[in-house]
Amino acid sequence: MAIKLTVPNMACSACSDTITHAIQTIDPAAMVQADPKTKLVVVETQTPEDAVRQAIVAAGYAVS
Repeated sequence: MAIKLTVPNMACSACSDTITHAIQTIDPAAMVQADPKTKLVVVETQTPEDAVRQAIVAAGYAVS
């Protein structure tokens, strides 16, 4: 299942790396594409969207 989220305070590639790591902590098999230019995070995972959102927020980023 693909989840698309906007992360407005993702500013650089280090941010996208942090977000990717946070998501892969809860689902090591997740495929994550985080683009700081568009502020878009696309996650291919079987993990529920709420859990993905919580992981991103726990890493210090807002999700809209």
